[in-house]
Amino acid sequence: MLMQQLDEILKQFSNAHGVSGYESNVRELLQEYLRPYVDEIKTDKMGNLIATRKGSSPSVMIAAHMDEIGLMCKYVDDKGFIRFVKLGGWFDQTLHSQRVIVHTEKGDIYGVIGAKPPHAMKDEDRKKPVEAEEMFIDIGAKDPADAMAHGVIPGVTVTMDRQYAHLANNRITGKCLDDRAGIVMMIEAMRLLNEWNVDSTVYAVGTVQEEVGLKGAKISAFDLDPDVALVTDVTVSGDHPGIEKKHSAIEMSKGPAVTIIDAGGRGLIATEKVIKWTKETAKEYNIDIQLDVAEGGTTDATAIHLTKSGIPTSVINIPSRYIHSPVEVIDLEDLKAGAQLLARSVETASKYF
Repeated sequence: MLMQQLDEILKQFSNAHGVSGYESNVRELLQEYLRPYVDEIKTDKMGNLIATRKGSSPSVMIAAHMDEIGLMCKYVDDKGFIRFVKLGGWFDQTLHSQRVIVHTEKGDIYGVIGAKPPHAMKDEDRKKPVEAEEMFIDIGAKDPADAMAHGVIPGVTVTMDRQYAHLANNRITGKCLDDRAGIVMMIEAMRLLNEWNVDSTVYAVGTVQEEVGLKGAKISAFDLDPDVALVTDVTVSGDHPGIEKKHSAIEMSKGPAVTIIDAGGRGLIATEKVIKWTKETAKEYNIDIQLDVAEGGTTDATAIHLTKSGIPTSVINIPSRYIHSPVEVIDLEDLKAGAQLLARSVETASKYF
């Protein structure tokens, strides 16, 4: 696929909205893109999209989560401001002063996240970061009844109002590239497998609720019980100011990163066979990769590899700057190489499993 086409698909997914538990918009878009490359598609009770390409053994599960971190209305206060809870791992300071979209049954409306201005703070308070519980969403409502008239009730979801944009050198920025970049990597890998007529059973799974506990991955992996699994996600790129190599040795523009361990081993420890498989496949097809030994963070792989009697699993990651913010940054060349590695790994899986 041409870089321009990958770019356009990623733009659609980054600009789509779907917080944990409310991924239907993303699921519909993913289904549209996967349909030409698979034999059947279903949605399970949890909301996971499972697209199956029938073939020979071993069966390979590819998982990419559809949800993004966001917010949810807890209640509307007596002045018409929305008080919210966080869905997923926000760093509170990134929320302050953001413009947001409130997704109501009556349609989407805009809002802004506000808090006490520094002009009204005491000197000691100005030195402290503002916490999310002190913030609120202003949609311009006059009172609770006015907010309700606009469709705002407890449980409505909120996402960031950010649009996909281009930086220099094939680098792009947007919201929820964690994990819409992984979604697009999966789509491109499925297209390549179709183009190459690879005879393998592949389950391409768009999982739900990864950001709040890896929930969809647990359910779908239990149902499918594949022979092996590869998760597509993003990982922390340690090549910008404020972070040292000891925190992350992964860099943008040097290829996808294959997870050896994450969360210091408390999450995934990929088996030696899986690592041998991905490393040798990358070498065979001249795909530059990095090896990711991470102290923090987990992915769907943590849930998948502990399913039933155990499923050999690793992660093919795209290096990303500013993860869990509305301005994440990746290199499209890393994405393209990640899709190549993913597809080639499926092609070579029968040599190892």
